[in-house]
Amino acid sequence: MVTTAPIEISGYFAADEGDKAAPVLNAKPEPLLLDPANTAVIVVDLQNAYASKMGYLDKAGFDVSTTEPVIANTLKVLNTARAVGMPVVFFQNGWDPEYKEAGGPGSPNWYKSNALKTMRKNPELMGSLLAKGTWDYDLVDELTPQAGDIVIPKTRYSGFYNTNLDSMLRSRGIRNLVFTGIATNVCVESTLRDGFFLEYFGVVLADATHQAGPPEIQTASLYNIETFFGWVSQTSDFCHLFAEQA
Repeated sequence: MVTTAPIEISGYFAADEGDKAAPVLNAKPEPLLLDPANTAVIVVDLQNAYASKMGYLDKAGFDVSTTEPVIANTLKVLNTARAVGMPVVFFQNGWDPEYKEAGGPGSPNWYKSNALKTMRKNPELMGSLLAKGTWDYDLVDELTPQAGDIVIPKTRYSGFYNTNLDSMLRSRGIRNLVFTGIATNVCVESTLRDGFFLEYFGVVLADATHQAGPPEIQTASLYNIETFFGWVSQTSDFCHLFAEQA
């Protein structure tokens, strides 16, 4: 139940919580008005590397045993978004097979990327983790992009860094970004933060995201987002709201 007046987004406002003409998304710390015409769904790195057994995260020692609900919920979100004409954007994180795009020892990414560190410890994995053209880099089978979807490769945590994401969104009049994917505390939060600085309204669907690390990391990241950089909602709230708009 919406108990707080929704805030204005993208130039329109619901006079009160009973105004059924305005699409109001139940979210924390307050509900939002989201118009499908200026909202896009961002699917962050739902690749075999991050969501599948024997992928990069699994080989690096992170728990991927509970990623199936994230994939299932994301599929629900995508079906709902496409039904109302909302753009769907997929990110694919990784590098060329020689890892030139990853940066050398002069880049902090060389030292902080767990994928690169894992490969340095296990040289036999070179060329198979997060390398373009490999199974690891591929999106999971359940989330094959459909006609009209947009796929953007990225080489760093944030989807805004050295990509055409910002110009693509602005050319379509998009101001609101709804996030699903992995990892909440790394690439999801990094992209949402950069979007915040570029004046985008970011919403994370908590049950359609998954953290890299122990469960408390998810809680901390969602708290950080809803307190400082954006909003947090659930798959069911999103799907119920826009199913009514279809």
